[in-house]
Amino acid sequence: MRILFIGDVFGRPGRDLVQQAIPLAEARFGVDAVVANVENAAAGAGITRDTGDALLASGVDVMTTGNHVWDKREALTYIGAEPRLLRPLNMAEGAPGRGAFVARVAGGAAIGVLNVMGRVFMPPVDNPFAAVDAALARLEGACTTIVVDIHAEASSEKIAMAWHLDGRVTAVIGTHTHVQTADARVLPGGTAYITDAGMTGPHDSIIGMERGPLLERFVTGLPGRMEPASANPRFQGVVIDADSRTGRALSIERIDWPETEIAGARKADGDA
Repeated sequence: MRILFIGDVFGRPGRDLVQQAIPLAEARFGVDAVVANVENAAAGAGITRDTGDALLASGVDVMTTGNHVWDKREALTYIGAEPRLLRPLNMAEGAPGRGAFVARVAGGAAIGVLNVMGRVFMPPVDNPFAAVDAALARLEGACTTIVVDIHAEASSEKIAMAWHLDGRVTAVIGTHTHVQTADARVLPGGTAYITDAGMTGPHDSIIGMERGPLLERFVTGLPGRMEPASANPRFQGVVIDADSRTGRALSIERIDWPETEIAGARKADGDA
């Protein structure tokens, strides 16, 4: 089984890239399942029904989130109506939605997706390690291929989660920083890992936002209104090749495609 995990989808530029790039990834890699972190998909902060439905229609099978999941109030009701939209499973008891989902993908194969949030430099949540352990116990026997999105600030916390789950899940994928890291690898127990899958969105920016107001804030310390950027959109994520019988990852490959490369490949395919 090949799984495409798309790094944090940011605003309209990110959503447009998802629509354009999924067919290209399917053609190049033979992708069977697509997971995307979407907590910044609606104007750079949160998720709405319209943006979520559009991403699902583009070919995303499961949507994960993080600390911005409730930035758009309609997410509080949308998440109850759309089981493929997850929130971190270690949020306080009583939070709407769910943090795990088993999707049926190519040929009826099952893939489990867990969404968890770190605690270092992040909003208060329950213990992510205990939450993942409990979720895996509930999923036992339901699927062998399992992907965990750990939405966290600290690299050490993400790496600790990967070692904690090595040999127990197919992949542990870090999200949140919007900066793709160069440490993709398969751990000894067969779990694929990367500290951050990156950002699918505008890269001539400060992690997705227009540079001017944020530069002013850093230089002067004064508040300024942040606006989503649009320049230099790039599609980032990873492709994981896994043995669907055992759930062990065989490889993990980073993707970093500028919009121009995607457009050129689509044009070449059309000309062919």
